[in-house]
Amino acid sequence: MNTARLLRGAAGAAGFLIAGELVIRFALSDGVIFPAPSVILYEAVRLLADPVFTQGLATTLTNWALGLLAAIVVAVPLGVLLGAVPPVERAIRPLLEFMRPIPSVAIIPLAILLIPVDGLMKVSVIVYASMWPILINTLYGMQDVDPLAKESLRSFGFGRLAVLARVSLPSAAPFVATGIRIAAGIALVLAVSAELLAGGSAGIGVYTIQAGSGNRMDLIMAATFWAGAFGVFANLVLLAGERRLFRWHRVRMGASES
Repeated sequence: MNTARLLRGAAGAAGFLIAGELVIRFALSDGVIFPAPSVILYEAVRLLADPVFTQGLATTLTNWALGLLAAIVVAVPLGVLLGAVPPVERAIRPLLEFMRPIPSVAIIPLAILLIPVDGLMKVSVIVYASMWPILINTLYGMQDVDPLAKESLRSFGFGRLAVLARVSLPSAAPFVATGIRIAAGIALVLAVSAELLAGGSAGIGVYTIQAGSGNRMDLIMAATFWAGAFGVFANLVLLAGERRLFRWHRVRMGASES
């Protein structure tokens, strides 16, 4: 099943690339404004030997990893607290509902003014953007815990902390993992967006700005290709880990749906 799905995805991607190549080569007949996929892939491979780009890629991925890790450290305990203590959740919910819809890109100019350190500013923006799916998923996971399972443990004399550790947290863990997987993609978007808007000395966004100043659309698209490729790779790795660790959750969801 997974192999067939992978093959269908690869066939779809190949078909898209071939169609784009034919349209640009024959219909538009001008690869300067928008280069053909073959040119983009060639430049993408060539960029791996460019020390300026590889340094920028390392900078972007470092900010991405630090921001995502900090978001996990902040959002998971907060989500557990809100899910375990309903009065606290009711008190903080209006503030969360006010802040959550604010576009994360819109706070970048404010972050530039408030945080003068370039790396810290970008990581802070990533944390703000990526913490929401983790927080909301953790909260919903805590609220989705089977109340009968909690009451059964309490009837055997277990306290609140024991019920939290033995029932609530294991039950909410698949939701947390899904939130982290969603947040990983958001963190990458904000990592590049912060570089595009705030600049800096290195990064994928900085590299695309420099390529744009030289009117090198092929380099812009090649750098964008690697950003997208890493996003796909990170999602596949996290999804595989999620399926491996929480296979029991998928079985339970399938049984409940049937």
